[in-house]
Amino acid sequence: MGNTCAGSTNVGGANGFFQSVTEAVWRQRPIIRDQLPMDNEGNTGSVATHNNAHDPDKIPTEESKKDEPSKPKRPNHLRRLSTMQLESVLGRKTGNLKELYSVGRKLGQGQFGTTFLCVEKGTGKEFACKSIAKRKLISNEDLADVRREIHIMHHLAGHPNVIQIIGSYEDAVAVYVVMELCAGGELFERIIQRKHYTERKAAVLARIMIGVVQACHSLGVMHRDLKPENFLFVNREEEAPLKTIDFGLSMFFKPGQIFNEVVGSPYYVAPEVLLKHYGPECDVWSAGVIIYILLCGVPPFWDETEQGIFNKVLRGQPDFTTEPWPSISNSAKDLVRRMLVKDPKKRLTAYEVLCEYA
Repeated sequence: MGNTCAGSTNVGGANGFFQSVTEAVWRQRPIIRDQLPMDNEGNTGSVATHNNAHDPDKIPTEESKKDEPSKPKRPNHLRRLSTMQLESVLGRKTGNLKELYSVGRKLGQGQFGTTFLCVEKGTGKEFACKSIAKRKLISNEDLADVRREIHIMHHLAGHPNVIQIIGSYEDAVAVYVVMELCAGGELFERIIQRKHYTERKAAVLARIMIGVVQACHSLGVMHRDLKPENFLFVNREEEAPLKTIDFGLSMFFKPGQIFNEVVGSPYYVAPEVLLKHYGPECDVWSAGVIIYILLCGVPPFWDETEQGIFNKVLRGQPDFTTEPWPSISNSAKDLVRRMLVKDPKKRLTAYEVLCEYA
């Protein structure tokens, strides 16, 4: 359900590394679901796609093919869609969004939803409203994703660095999630503008991000898609508060629970996620990648292709020798190294990061 709450980013004026990496490669890598790296022979693993992974009825058997009449049938997922559109996604009656809010310009676009500016009619206050089209919810898993995203946002409500949900609404065509408006742009944009942060300012942002990860994990939530695009500033001021957004891939977890769905964004995905055996430690890895980028402006695992990125994540090591790393403190380098340990059991936890480095 990935979607930002602010406008698009323009990287055209960036220098250095960002001149050599197009927006399509660096910023707009699609969220991955159930994609695996190739083996040494160039073969990918056999993995079901997101939309049919739990729905064997979508995959016709040889026997079912024999019994099919010559007249073409409407695909199963489209037949189910007609029924699902008649049902409530949220499972409850809601107010009418357009009676309460005036919907304005588009702020962002995601795979499943579009975010608009909306103004509360009674107060004139501005908010962000994510509209999720029901026609794109083609499986029970998609419905569960929407419900879980809203549930998690309510579960995390009150944290000062998590986007606050104001309310959720539904009509015949869409589900709407109204959130606080973060008009200061993405952390990604500021990295592009600066090339990289000073160590002191990077430490401030790192402490906020790790604090969010620790809060999520303490409440049994893992984000699973931490990246600079999913951190927004409340306003354009230099010291504006930073908020974590987009819980569309987030999951509730229990201690010791193992997950195997490959999700995330290529530059930030943890190696154990690619190996389909992971838990909340994957968020610490992603945060470590972001801190590395904050300090030097370049991702630690980079390649021209998505497959190349995966191979680097699984087998590569971050570079701590080229500029500006020689001028960065040993403690900062030590922190990043310990967050980017490939074995999740040996990786620092968010709590340990806060205790040892905050």
